[in-house]
Amino acid sequence: MSLVINHNLMAMNAARNLTTAYSNLGTSVNRLSSGLRINSAADDAAGLAIRELMRADIASINQGVRNAMDAISMIQTADGALGVIDEKLIRMKELAEQAATGTYNSDQRLIIDSEFQAMASEITRIANATDFNGIYLLNGNLSSETHNGEGLNSTGKLKVHFGAGNDSAEDYYYVQIGNSTASALGVGIGAGSGAQARSVSTQALAQRALEGIQNAIISKDKIRANLGALQNRLENTITNLQIQAENLQASESRISDVDVATEMTEFVRQQILSQAAVAMLSQANSLPRMAMQLLGG
Repeated sequence: MSLVINHNLMAMNAARNLTTAYSNLGTSVNRLSSGLRINSAADDAAGLAIRELMRADIASINQGVRNAMDAISMIQTADGALGVIDEKLIRMKELAEQAATGTYNSDQRLIIDSEFQAMASEITRIANATDFNGIYLLNGNLSSETHNGEGLNSTGKLKVHFGAGNDSAEDYYYVQIGNSTASALGVGIGAGSGAQARSVSTQALAQRALEGIQNAIISKDKIRANLGALQNRLENTITNLQIQAENLQASESRISDVDVATEMTEFVRQQILSQAAVAMLSQANSLPRMAMQLLGG
């Protein structure tokens, strides 16, 4: 290489190497300080795209877990109310059994029937009052076989969404809860004319009411059994979603997070290269003085 004055090629080369090493050193510092291997699209364009899709799925699945937990809370609310209705039906059957015997007179049966009707009214009140977040559960609003979510307020059976998409039935469940009012169960004076458990005011009515109340208890138990099965299913779904989110998080971590040991090795390497480049640039900047010595010689 010739000894020239206008262009210090050695200094230019050292400066370029210093710029490269210092830029790489800055990248290492950025990664080590943030804990992320990918801090911008320039770090890994494809990796960034995959990571963001995974992050979206993880966030959706975690919200799906919360949705399923809310559904379990709703089911438990309905089941608790049905448990109270169960106690009322048991008391009604006890009253029907009492009125069915011949040792009571008509006045006494009317007194028994007044409590019988009060229990039926309480069943209806509980069914109409039981709600979760403003959604009434036992008054028949959720008893439809169909679901329509096009309006501001969905109608029909309730749709619990927990999947990250909406492509198949694996992303949601339907919660259907039968009508649990006294008239729907066929008990009390408000039941249809063909209901067996409308009244216990006479011995014959009380005897027929025994079978009607038994059918009402069975109908109520079917609703509770269905809710219990759905709750167990949702609990299993939550476990599966949590495992899925955990595996996605692990995959996202492998793409996005920095390997501290490897990056620290790279940091030290670039630090040494930067220091060496600074030293060589200092030496290269002094080379033109040799030409001045020749000129002054």
